[in-house]
Amino acid sequence: MSTNPLGQALYQVKRTIVGQDVLLERMAVCLLARGHLLVEGVPGLAKTMSIKTLAATLGGTFQRIQFTPDLVPADVTGTRLYNQKTGEFETALGPVFANLLLADEINRAPAKVQSALLEVMQERQVTIGRTTYPAPEPFLVMATQNPIESEGTYPLPEAQVDRFMLKVLIGYPSVSEEYAVVERMTSPLPRTEQVLDLDALARLQRQADAVYVDPGVIAYAVSLVTATRDPESVGQGHLARFITYGASPRASINLILAGRALAFLRGRDFVLPGDVADLSGDVLRHRMVLSYEALAEDLTADDLLEPLVGAVPQPPVVMRDRVDESPRDETAYRRPAEA
Repeated sequence: MSTNPLGQALYQVKRTIVGQDVLLERMAVCLLARGHLLVEGVPGLAKTMSIKTLAATLGGTFQRIQFTPDLVPADVTGTRLYNQKTGEFETALGPVFANLLLADEINRAPAKVQSALLEVMQERQVTIGRTTYPAPEPFLVMATQNPIESEGTYPLPEAQVDRFMLKVLIGYPSVSEEYAVVERMTSPLPRTEQVLDLDALARLQRQADAVYVDPGVIAYAVSLVTATRDPESVGQGHLARFITYGASPRASINLILAGRALAFLRGRDFVLPGDVADLSGDVLRHRMVLSYEALAEDLTADDLLEPLVGAVPQPPVVMRDRVDESPRDETAYRRPAEA
């Protein structure tokens, strides 16, 4: 078992959850990078259980909101109530005031509720009446959605989808994994132990913030995002008719933030282009708006991202050991030649 506190937390989750290694890694990335996570998959793939189990390993508060069509914004953010005893209005804060918020089946909520969640996700604050209340720190939203039903669901607004750092797609387990799932779920589940508190998580986040990013890696991230807006720039002009809008600059930022966290999880204090490439699908797939022609040909964002990402060459960034242990010693790295 890893001696790293976050590694211990993932170990605790894996005692209950079989497989889903990519999902668990991306959950850890969002924890370190202070991002929000959207998980999409058919029912029964342990989306909710994975998030709940991870929450049990952390200190702080955890809330779950089961989104339904009859939900109203006050059910999420809170409201003002009249106290007959005191003759004054009092504020009752909603379930969003938690360190880890599970928004279960978020696409079942109407647009007003989704918009109410938008402010707290982006601004980390909620306005009730004329008073603004800050969200607790850390604050992370992990949402799930079911892609196979359309009745009683509401597509997430593009502005809100863009607020999620990563969107992870999960599929069915292998035969051996499903056997282990059945065996484990038909026996008493092991008790999940808390191995992290908020102070420890904050320290890990600061360590991830200190991971070095070479300018060549930043340029690579920007090139990936630019390719979604202008496929012709990477020799994939035939894909332009399938893309109405490419990813926003927020995608470039999140590629670097998530890349730092992934490099930290992998035991490095510097980011490699491969870290950014590994995260490109999760960062970009929900930020692209496909054309009607793409929908008519049953193409997904992933179908378009594969050739686009493959067409962007990774920079020859070679990281060397630091000359000394001082932070940000830029002379200790071999930089790529200027273009």
